[in-house]
Amino acid sequence: MTRRVLVTGASGFIGQRLISGLNAQGFAVRAASRDPSAIIAASDVERVAMPDLAHLTDWSGLLEGASHVVHLAGIAHSPGTLPDEIYARINAEAVGELATQAKGVVERVVFVSSVRAQVGLSSDEAITEQDAPAPTDAYGRSKLEAERLLAESGVTYTTLRPAVVYGKGVKGNIAVLATLAKTPMPLPFGSLDNRRSLLALDNFISAVTHVLDADSATNETFLVADAEPISVADLVSAMREGLGKPPHLVKIPTGAVKRLMKSFGKEADWERVSGSFVIDVSKLMRSGWQPSVETHAGIAAMMRAEDGASA
Repeated sequence: MTRRVLVTGASGFIGQRLISGLNAQGFAVRAASRDPSAIIAASDVERVAMPDLAHLTDWSGLLEGASHVVHLAGIAHSPGTLPDEIYARINAEAVGELATQAKGVVERVVFVSSVRAQVGLSSDEAITEQDAPAPTDAYGRSKLEAERLLAESGVTYTTLRPAVVYGKGVKGNIAVLATLAKTPMPLPFGSLDNRRSLLALDNFISAVTHVLDADSATNETFLVADAEPISVADLVSAMREGLGKPPHLVKIPTGAVKRLMKSFGKEADWERVSGSFVIDVSKLMRSGWQPSVETHAGIAAMMRAEDGASA
């Protein structure tokens, strides 16, 4: 019997690749998006419209005939631009409604939360699931509340808290660094030896397909990241390696760079770049998951793919 996975938020950077990954594992996919025409067309992909998550949501039509759910849809992290109530409604309350209605209908709901449900922009200690969650903004708090509603719904579930995901088409701070890496100018990151955990898109997809069926993932919450963190200096070096360029990094005292960022009102961006953010993924690996992509090689491959696409 064909198993069908409902994937919400299926037209985005992660959703499009996840659809292909699920198909490769033998799943049919019901792919839901606000714009179904933006979803890849394939023989085992049913493209459907997402309900408006800003209002009380009836999920029954999308759940009919589905065996699993992967919930990606939500409002992305956008500091200072949206009221807390919007995050709470779309990122939390809608998840609770989905979970309640999915109970007894599907085998499992996989909820894609965020590491921001657990911690802020940086951490002096390695981050583990045993740490008490301490989100620092409305986005993180909404994700943590969604996790609570999911766990209390009674549906069989797995929660994933991914690190920043990278791959072809990535946005956000990784895209900003990639743009800088494409320039010929020297970059002042040679002294940034702090380590940060990232997540290759292929590693994320393998984590999702693993927890869909794994008994060891039943009603569990997992952090997800590549096996080893990477320094910012090595990250930019990997980007330039993928472009066939030398690293061309210069060492400037971090205090000077911090003052420059602060003068432009970019303190948060500096913390994202300069702070440590090491995620311990041993719990997920003990459940049977093994990441296949190493960060340095994955970043270089991403840049080669981006460079080939723009050529």
